[in-house]
Amino acid sequence: MAAGLPALLLLLLAGLTAVNAVSAQAACLHAAREAALAAARGADGSAEGGRAAPPGAEVSVSVDGDRVQATVRAPVRTLGGRLPRITVVATAVAAVEPGAHEGSW
Repeated sequence: MAAGLPALLLLLLAGLTAVNAVSAQAACLHAAREAALAAARGADGSAEGGRAAPPGAEVSVSVDGDRVQATVRAPVRTLGGRLPRITVVATAVAAVEPGAHEGSW
């Protein structure tokens, strides 16, 4: 029983960290989609993605011909505090819409 409680606590912390990482991954994916769509329309994709991104996230938008790629990276704090942070990454791609202002990314 005495050895089981620390193992149960470790399992609980690992499970909560996994839930936190999946939640951050979903938020990063949403932000990447928003950034890619905004940039494809000719707006500032980094600003749009930054509004939807989780705190501390880094948003980057690149244009390659007729495609826009947005990548969002966010650190996830592990529960327990002494372990290193996990970084989750999400990427979204959108086609540049006809009539979008070129060079406004």
